Amino acid sequence: METVEMNSLSLKRPHSEDEVANADEIKRQKTAEKSKTGNDPEQSVETVTEQPDKSLLEDAKNEIIPHEESEEQEDEELEDSDEDGDPESFADMMKHGLTESDVGITKFVSSHKGFSGILKERYSDFVVHEIGKDGRVSHLDDFSVPVDDEDPSEETFTVLSDEDKQRLEELQLLKNKETSVAIEVIEDTKEKRTVIHQAVKSLFPGLETKTEDRDGKKYIIAYHAAGKKALANPRKHSWPKSRGSYCHFILYKENKDTMDAINVLSKFLRVKPNIFSYMGTKDKRAITVQEIAVLRITAQRLAHLNKCLMNFKLGNFSYKNHPLKLGELQGNHFTVVLRNITGTDDQIEQAMHSLREIGFINYYGMQRFGTTAVPTYQIGRAILQNNWNEVMDLILKPRPGAEKGYLVKCREEWAKTKDPAAALKKLPVKRCVEGQLLRGLLKYGMKNIISAFGIIPRNNRLMYIHSYQSYVWNNMVSKRIEEYGLRAVPGDLTLKGATAVHIEEGDVDNYTIHDVVMPLPGFDVIYPKHKIGEAYKEMLVADNLDINNMRHKIRDYSLSGAYRKIIIRPQNVNWEVVAYDDPRIPLFTTDLDKLEGKPLPVLPTDGKFRALKMEFSLPPSTYATMAIREVLKMDTSIKNQTQLNTTWLR
Repeated sequence: METVEMNSLSLKRPHSEDEVANADEIKRQKTAEKSKTGNDPEQSVETVTEQPDKSLLEDAKNEIIPHEESEEQEDEELEDSDEDGDPESFADMMKHGLTESDVGITKFVSSHKGFSGILKERYSDFVVHEIGKDGRVSHLDDFSVPVDDEDPSEETFTVLSDEDKQRLEELQLLKNKETSVAIEVIEDTKEKRTVIHQAVKSLFPGLETKTEDRDGKKYIIAYHAAGKKALANPRKHSWPKSRGSYCHFILYKENKDTMDAINVLSKFLRVKPNIFSYMGTKDKRAITVQEIAVLRITAQRLAHLNKCLMNFKLGNFSYKNHPLKLGELQGNHFTVVLRNITGTDDQIEQAMHSLREIGFINYYGMQRFGTTAVPTYQIGRAILQNNWNEVMDLILKPRPGAEKGYLVKCREEWAKTKDPAAALKKLPVKRCVEGQLLRGLLKYGMKNIISAFGIIPRNNRLMYIHSYQSYVWNNMVSKRIEEYGLRAVPGDLTLKGATAVHIEEGDVDNYTIHDVVMPLPGFDVIYPKHKIGEAYKEMLVADNLDINNMRHKIRDYSLSGAYRKIIIRPQNVNWEVVAYDDPRIPLFTTDLDKLEGKPLPVLPTDGKFRALKMEFSLPPSTYATMAIREVLKMDTSIKNQTQLNTTWLR
């Protein structure tokens, strides 16, 4: 085995959307064959399985873009409308972004010659199935609802008019001054009244009902049982004791991230998102299948949503007595299509055999470090240095590169006035990190930046220091592989249970590179005893940090550290090269296709294009991006992909 320096990218990946005409697609692919170009910035593989490491666990709760937090629907629409559609100008702006070498990603482990291919041309070319803690791969294969005598009748979901539902929702969410809503009972019978009572109580948790006579007519009166607290607490008395409190189900989603999907479900069910639990978030630009649990919502109500949900489906319902916990998974199974590949059969065989037998360097992927000219690790470093003026400056100062127009105006106002109120007025989306920090500065003043920064949600704040840890780890692993190659050497670290120990000279033959771990810097880890241990210290000294004192005066920012394997060998690796003519035709069937009885795609034996279909399973805390990078020998940074894309589009 030998290590290979990163060479120029041979990836071809045009920017395409699913609805583009077939003729345009074929023209693009022919153009791509002539020029070795790069990935689409909108379609980068952002797949990382969730963080189980103690010091990183919180970070995995929100895989967020550093300066654009998940917004309400109105904010999302506003953000979407502010995009710059010109790929060339976007590419010019992305010249200021990061490349892999900027964050320490410089080595390969395989010796095969890289080849090009189109990665994630369609989001359906990338499928992720969650692997639960019991080793079971999540699949959507059953829409049936568990039989339960306690469930309301199907009429419950149709007895209320759209106008009634609107009024009840406004009452439930306290959106108007009304204290009750009256629903006239047409065709009055006791059975009809019972159904309306059930419908209001089951569809609008927190509301109570009673029957009243008004002018000789029967009305169902809906009112709040317990004020604002009712919305946060599902009705306890209406849930059968014999039924598990949590409904577990499989969420199948297309082109939507996990939190967006949960927010949509919450709005349809009229509950708060925090009653949902999951083992990890999944990508947006992919088809993903994962388990979700929700507190005291019936499978019947969830299944009913399948009639109105776009881009996702719910199924495989069951009742259990426990929620799901973040990080409680064995990993993810990936099915990936790389289209329009140029590699020879020998190249592909070498690449895939190497992936299966050796694996790939377990780098933290590019999405860990942000997409703008100010990397998240720089902000993390300033936090650890206790340099709060720099933290504020890095987050708020003007920066070159691709950003939303309103953020650019906000930064310009801040640079000109240093007035939080004036800068905040430029932000229609207040929940982004910049808006939260400005609100904090407005509340606590410019002399109390620590408290102002504390307004930002904890997970977002920790993301910055975890990014710095990842930056150090990537750089140190590249140095380790450059210095010692792909073999275990004396002074390396390995895990005995959960404890790291040094590999001694006499035992070195008992270990391989797959046993070697390296630390993320912190106060509760040890370092290698060879040159790389000194390299850690030198890197932190250069950043004005003391490797022997990683405790911060603010407890949240004290880093305990963790250990991470330097080489990951994927499991269940399989691959197949297929021919195709039409870039819009899917090259495999999904869970939903199978449920709907769609046949396997019919592919030509001698098509115009070739695709590599690959499958593999990865453990938690590993990036699929880095596995695919090893196969194609490509730079996965948006900067590189965008520049090459622009060349291709010309």
